[in-house]
Amino acid sequence: MRVVSVNVGLPRTVTWRGKTVRTGIFKSPADTRLWMRTLNLDGDRQADLGVHGGRSKAVYVYPSEHYVYWRDELPGVELPWGMFGENLTTRGLLEGGVNIGDRFRIGSAEVMVTEPRMPCYKLGLKFGRDDVIKRFLASRRTGFYVTVIAEGEVGSGDPIEAISRDSHGVTVRDITDLYANKLRDSELLRRAVQVEALPESWRAYFEAGSRRIGKRREA
Repeated sequence: MRVVSVNVGLPRTVTWRGKTVRTGIFKSPADTRLWMRTLNLDGDRQADLGVHGGRSKAVYVYPSEHYVYWRDELPGVELPWGMFGENLTTRGLLEGGVNIGDRFRIGSAEVMVTEPRMPCYKLGLKFGRDDVIKRFLASRRTGFYVTVIAEGEVGSGDPIEAISRDSHGVTVRDITDLYANKLRDSELLRRAVQVEALPESWRAYFEAGSRRIGKRREA
């Protein structure tokens, strides 16, 4: 497992659908090593802290393997590293094999996986097309966010070392599937709400879903 590219960018103001939008989704590969801090990488910022950023979404990771899929899905679209707004383009970390709560050492930093990335309209803005939002979620190729446990320096080519694996066995893909499938798997729901690394907003959402399943069974 390794880092393929480290991508950063500062918020910029653009026009989309006749409206002025402030966004930090535009990232470019860095040509130097960067310090990964509690809330972001040096040289990187989030524009709307109400939905992006914060400790649980400090750094966004996206597998380089998915770029092959998107080049087939979106022929003619240029797809440089960082196109999906990710901070780290990686190899060897896929959503189906990474648990929420897993910890990794990247460069000299230590991170923990917190949640999948849910696309918003700014992904459509980046690609210049609205259909990419539904296609992104439907593909289950979401990438994931990490929280920074220990700050450190990272750079392209750095190895990614697994430190520990969360015992609940709830993968990033599981969370996306629960969300997209309208909460039908009661056993997976039960395990998901027990994962402390999963942000409270997700756990509350799944707890509500679990209660709804319980009421339907009682009816």
